[in-house]
Amino acid sequence: MRRGICLLEEVEFHPMNSRRPLEYLRWLTAYKKEDETLEPGRHVLTKGESIRSRDIDLVGAFYAVGITGHPQFKVVTLWDCHGGWDGGWRQMLEIYTGVKENLFLSSIDDLRFTAYSRPLGTAPGGPALADATGAEFFVLESARVRPGAALDYLAAVREERVPLLADHGHRPVGLYEVLLCDTEVVTVWATDLDSHLALQRSYDAALGLDDEIDADERLLAWRKRAREFLDGTWRETLLSPYPGSRLAPA
Repeated sequence: MRRGICLLEEVEFHPMNSRRPLEYLRWLTAYKKEDETLEPGRHVLTKGESIRSRDIDLVGAFYAVGITGHPQFKVVTLWDCHGGWDGGWRQMLEIYTGVKENLFLSSIDDLRFTAYSRPLGTAPGGPALADATGAEFFVLESARVRPGAALDYLAAVREERVPLLADHGHRPVGLYEVLLCDTEVVTVWATDLDSHLALQRSYDAALGLDDEIDADERLLAWRKRAREFLDGTWRETLLSPYPGSRLAPA
C-alpha cells in the first residue's frame, strides 16, 4: 500500500479585516463541494477557481483560534491527494506545466495576504485522512526535528503519545512527515473544548501549578522524550472547523 500524500495550507489575511477569512472559507468550501460530483481522475484548470478535481479533496477547513499564539487572522486547510503522488498530487503539479495564463487568474485575488503550503506524507502506522471524522476542535502541532529524525519522532508519537492523549480526549487525525525537507513534522488531533482545557490543567498540575485537579506525570515525561528528537521550535495551534466542512461536528 502506498503512503498517503496530503497538503497543509496556512492562509493569512491583512489588513485585519475579520470578514476576509469568512469570505475565503465560504468560497473555498462551496466550490469544493461542487467538485465532489466530478468523476475520479477528471481535472481541469479554470480561470477563477484554480484546478477543479475531486481527487484533490478538501477534508479540513478551519479558522485558527487567534488567542493560541499566531498572527491573526488565519485559515488552515488540510487536503487529501487521492491516489497519492500519481493522483491528486500529480494533478496539482500539472497546472504548473507551461506556466499557463489560467494559473494567474483567480476570483480571490487581493483577498489573501499570504499562503504557505506544505506537502505531507503519512507516517507508518498513522491514521488515514479519509477516515477522519468531525470534532468540536482540532489541534495542529508543528515541530522542527533533527535532520532525518522525522519518522523516528512520529513513531514515538504513535507508540507513546497517542495512548497518552487518548486518556485526555484527543484522537489522532494525521501523523505527518513534511516532505521535500527532512526537518519538520506535523500532527493533527481531534478533541473538544472540555478535553482541551482539562489537558492543560493536568499538565499544570504535573508542574505543581494546579492543586485542584489530578496531575498526569506522563505529560511531563512526554515533553522530555520529545526533546530527544526536536531541534527547534515546537508549537500547537487550536483550530475550529468551519460549519459545513467535512470535519465540522455533526
